[in-house]
Amino acid sequence: MHSGKSSFFVGIGGSGMMPLAMIVRARGGIVAGSDRGLDQGRTSAKFDALRAAGIALFAQDGSGVTSADQIVIASAAVEASVPDIVAADRLGCTRMTRAQVNAGLFNDAALPIGVAGTSGKSTVTGMIGYILHTLGRDPTVMNGAVMKDFATPDAPFASALVGRGDAFVSEVDESDGSIALYRPAVAVLNNVTLDHKGLDELRQLFGDFARAARHVVANAGDAETAALLATLPRDTLTTVAVEGEGDLVARNLSPEPFAIGFDLIGAEGDHHIRLSVPGRHNVSNALAAIGACVAAGVPLADAARAIEGFTGLRRRFDLVGQANGIAVIDDFGHNPDKIAATLDTLHAHPGRLLILFQPHGYGPLKQMGRELAQTFADHLAGEDVLTIPDPAYFGGTVTREVGSADIVARIAAAGRTAHHDPDRSDAASRLVALARPGDRIVVMGARDDTLSGLAADMLANL
Repeated sequence: MHSGKSSFFVGIGGSGMMPLAMIVRARGGIVAGSDRGLDQGRTSAKFDALRAAGIALFAQDGSGVTSADQIVIASAAVEASVPDIVAADRLGCTRMTRAQVNAGLFNDAALPIGVAGTSGKSTVTGMIGYILHTLGRDPTVMNGAVMKDFATPDAPFASALVGRGDAFVSEVDESDGSIALYRPAVAVLNNVTLDHKGLDELRQLFGDFARAARHVVANAGDAETAALLATLPRDTLTTVAVEGEGDLVARNLSPEPFAIGFDLIGAEGDHHIRLSVPGRHNVSNALAAIGACVAAGVPLADAARAIEGFTGLRRRFDLVGQANGIAVIDDFGHNPDKIAATLDTLHAHPGRLLILFQPHGYGPLKQMGRELAQTFADHLAGEDVLTIPDPAYFGGTVTREVGSADIVARIAAAGRTAHHDPDRSDAASRLVALARPGDRIVVMGARDDTLSGLAADMLANL
């Protein structure tokens, strides 16, 4: 996938596709691609960044797939009827999935570090990459989110980092089963909770991933992960826990609105750490990242010192700004675990929450609609207000058995204030009209890059 080979990425603007295309291009590959979002005129800045990296972009009409020598890489969201795929099949092009390409690069690395878990993958991947980069290890990092520490005006979409060192750090995805392709030297396992698949299948996927690794860093504070740890050799494990028992433990947490401090207790000594990102869940993420770096040969004291400079990822509890005493936060929360973590972090400090949650598809609502509704019912406070527009939809075939109205009805029945505003502009207007000093407006959801623009517009309208 490099050294002059030609590849065409179908769905190149996707959160997993864009950084992979950047890495392949930076390693000498000839890269082109198409995206439905480009054709629809969405998130033009992203596509400008791809062009600036030397990647040619085409309409998703088959015009970019012209030679049997091209390797055609498709994201999971791309259907067989898409003209680029039809053209690839007609020409006899080699076809690969995004995960196959990424796993190939990952498995060929001298030090592959894979980050798995239902929640926290992108943040832990970014933390590991930041620690290794800060300490001069020059890693390659494949992330599903923009790492703010590496973003610049000339390269604003820094979801990939291309280095010359041994380490290839990548989040690995269980949602499509592709986690099975990866052979990590160091495997990180954050948690095992319901998201795209049922728990029985998740247990198998995560268990196989851990057993394939030479060393496993795992969150012993998560019940499902702890059960999996019991099946692994103890001498290959580093266990981490927040206010629990493990090899690396966090105690004496001191939360701030947009930061958190804690004492790190480890066999190599104790260290006080102040993270520049908030929440108990980020303490857990930091422990996992530090554990992975120690497993990769970094002294604990160096990792603990370096992580304090990590400023987070775009769309992960991302403070867009404040106006008239009202904060606007852009957040990727889309499954029960992520949503609960964000709400609990916010509720640790005063202020009403006004939440716009856009589901990331009709399929996920069908898979975990009950759990989503229960999470909001359990974690919203009495004065909080939630509005849910219709799910993100950008074309293709989809069944709509469960919609936003069904989720809202369950939440409202539990006594919380929830509204179904089908058009998200109406949902945004509702919250802006309600907002008063001291409130926090939170825009939540995955898959849709334009949510960041919506959050910025809401701030401007305040």
